[in-house]
Amino acid sequence: MTKKTMSVHDVVKLTGITARTLHYYDEIGLLKPTHVTEAGYRMYDDTALNRLQSILLFRELQFPLKEIKAILDSPDFDPSEAIAQQIRLLELQYEHIGKLLTFTREIQSKGIATMKGVSTMNFDIFDKSEIEKYEAEVKAKWGNTKAYQEYKQKEIARNEDNYSKLTEQLMTIFSELGQLKHLTPNADEVQKKISALQTFITDHYYTCTDEILNGLGEMYVCDERFKSNIDKAGGDGTADFVKQAIAVYCNKSPFKGQIHHQAEDAQT
Repeated sequence: MTKKTMSVHDVVKLTGITARTLHYYDEIGLLKPTHVTEAGYRMYDDTALNRLQSILLFRELQFPLKEIKAILDSPDFDPSEAIAQQIRLLELQYEHIGKLLTFTREIQSKGIATMKGVSTMNFDIFDKSEIEKYEAEVKAKWGNTKAYQEYKQKEIARNEDNYSKLTEQLMTIFSELGQLKHLTPNADEVQKKISALQTFITDHYYTCTDEILNGLGEMYVCDERFKSNIDKAGGDGTADFVKQAIAVYCNKSPFKGQIHHQAEDAQT
């Protein structure tokens, strides 16, 4: 019995995406047709459509195409677990939108004039750190980043005793940064220590580009586990101080031999 397949026209009608998008997905290897007819028509079976469904869900969650491809192509990819993760991300976004709606309705009910008063300002409502943190965990779960793959490779060389030693050395760097809190984040001594932090991560975990380091700085204050451990090592306020110092370092630093730049993933 021949497995039923759908043409590009059928898929477009079913999903609402454009034929151009399907062609682009084929071009970049994100979604290949099940087969191509002698006349050159792309045909898609249920397996391909299930993959397309996953792609569209991740796109709705603002995942770049390159990362979606890496996630779906991961040998450890589990569709059922991915669906659970997508549901959680959608729930977080739903909660975020609900708070925004409540906030804006309160402003509307009080009248536009009240917006001039400082008491009506609430910028916490725009905080998406929880969503961003969970997105990062999903990406790391499937090993879709080059840094994560490198981390897993280097993990082979780390035994339990060495891991504890590395953690202790990392905490020592944070402790030393904590001792510099009396200085400004852009002070030479502070910036040299941030450079040492970046080098340490690269040497023992994964290539720590400026982009990754900047993301770590955000995580150091957004993730309570990291914040607590860093503040414990360097004293209260160390995590926030490190974040500020990293932000300065990633924007302009005389202590690096070169500045790493990563191009944004192509979006459709």
